[in-house]
Amino acid sequence: MPIDQNTATEIEGPALACRFQGFERLEEPRVVVDMPTLRGNIERAVDLIGGRAALHPHVKTHKSLEIARLQKTSGAAGFTAAKPYEALMLLEAGLGPITLAYPQISGQTVCALLKAADRPGDVRFIADSDQTVETLSQAALATGRTASVFLKLDVGLHRCGVDPQAATTIALSARIDRDPRLAFEGLLSHAGHAYGAPTPAAIRAIAARELSLLQDLRKRLRLSGIDVPKVSIGSTPTILANAGFDGIDEVRPGNYVFLDLTAVRLGIAHRADIALAVAARIVSANSRYAIANVGSKMLSSDLGAHGTSATTTFGEAWINDRVAPLTVAKLSEEHAFLIHNNDCPPVGTAVLILPNHACPVANLSGGLLALGEPDAARTIKTEGVLSWS
Repeated sequence: MPIDQNTATEIEGPALACRFQGFERLEEPRVVVDMPTLRGNIERAVDLIGGRAALHPHVKTHKSLEIARLQKTSGAAGFTAAKPYEALMLLEAGLGPITLAYPQISGQTVCALLKAADRPGDVRFIADSDQTVETLSQAALATGRTASVFLKLDVGLHRCGVDPQAATTIALSARIDRDPRLAFEGLLSHAGHAYGAPTPAAIRAIAARELSLLQDLRKRLRLSGIDVPKVSIGSTPTILANAGFDGIDEVRPGNYVFLDLTAVRLGIAHRADIALAVAARIVSANSRYAIANVGSKMLSSDLGAHGTSATTTFGEAWINDRVAPLTVAKLSEEHAFLIHNNDCPPVGTAVLILPNHACPVANLSGGLLALGEPDAARTIKTEGVLSWS
């Protein structure tokens, strides 16, 4: 049962002093990771899945080989990426198979990834149109390789993917299946609209609908003579809220390693589960706001994944020895406006800001600072963009 969010801050606030140890000694703003919490989140997801589906975490959340290796050690069977350079990073580190869960329209990019793969199936693509299928087929022909392809389905987010109930979906599946240069991997979906659900029960209903759509299409494809080797689903909310894993072969959550205030608002996590935060300091104050030395260039201005959020604020700023946070009411590029309600912390006070959405914060970080380990704090490298020449 999720904790009552009206009383959660009083219960969970003091526990923050036991995590992110040393954040108050940092002189400049940093994105910090509490390593014991990170490891706990990784293990908790593995325990929840319980081997009923293969875990292929999405690395867009952290873009870090170190964290990917922690996931691999804990049982990840492969990884998911959004960008070609993320996939290449993982391939070069021997962490395949990699699912590139983003439609590719550049034959040059597909060729480069096919050449980087040591074995067939080490890199797996998605398709949701005749154009993306043709791009993959031509790249496979040019490289003399076989391109592994999932059919991407739209199960309610209305972003990428084909309608699983449309007659044309079976025709596109058949095109992939009969192309000798392509290997049909199966069906893939992302129920990202679960981030807009009001309760964990509503998330489970979305997850159940996703499973129903996938299982129905798998049955219809098999009746049409098309084998469906795998069904792959994503989304941290639908995995953690959990509507079951019947008929599911792979799961691809990403945000679960860090979690954030969006997960707390959804009722699938507590503040004590959040592994990523921003360490900052109060540098100025006025009658309404305490001003911290971090803004949208580090916190991002994201209110929640996919543009869905139940908030109009930009995080919670915690101070050691306080039982409730200051609300981050608004952001400039390098400033955070914290409402102090006539209890303003002194200039120089260290604050730990829990973000709405961890993924863009990690992306903007330039490197994550690991805290909570026996050794001194150290930087976790995050990968930059590679060029395709």
